[in-house]
Formats: sequence, C-alpha cells, structure tokens
Amino acid sequence: MGVTKMKRVARKKAAGTSLKGYLKVSYAKLVKTFGKPLKGDGDKVDAQWVLQARDGTIATIYNYKDGKAYLGREGLPVSKITEWHIGGRTHRAEAYVRAALGVE
Repeated sequence: MGVTKMKRVARKKAAGTSLKGYLKVSYAKLVKTFGKPLKGDGDKVDAQWVLQARDGTIATIYNYKDGKAYLGREGLPVSKITEWHIGGRTHRAEAYVRAALGVE
C-alpha cells in the first residue's frame, strides 16, 4: 500500500464510524505523525484524531475507557496510553492508519 498520507479533518466527519481495529503505539508517535489530538468526549474517550485519506476514507484513532475521563485518578494520562482503537466506515481505515504510522 506504500506510505499513506492522511490529513486531519473536523470531528463531525467521524459521524457514522465504528470500531475497525486496535493499535499498539505510543502517544508520542501519534502526535509526531498526526499532530495533537482533539479532546475526547469527557466520558470514555480522552483523546481522538479524525483523519482523512486521499480517497476520502475517514479514520479515527482514540483511547477508550482507560484514561482519566472514565477511570478518574486511576486512569492513564493520555501521554502514557499505548493501546488505541481505530474507527472507520470500512476496514480500509485501519489499513491506512497502519500504513501512515508504518506499523503492522
């Protein structure tokens, strides 16, 4: 698939996406690749990236129920989270995110 460029887009573009896979990568690598995340929903998600590939495929990357928003003091700070969810409308979203990060 080669290197896939993805650009950040507005949160509203994430409407209709759902879980397509999981990703184990550092927060620092996500920030280096995609920039700083959007704030989460304040309930179950602390950080989220909404991305679009050249072909229009929308992908999201987000933590779920492991951060401070959901667990309070026992939750992980965003900078320490290494397990992420990948959302999209198709499984291409997961493939594009992995390609952009250079991970399997």
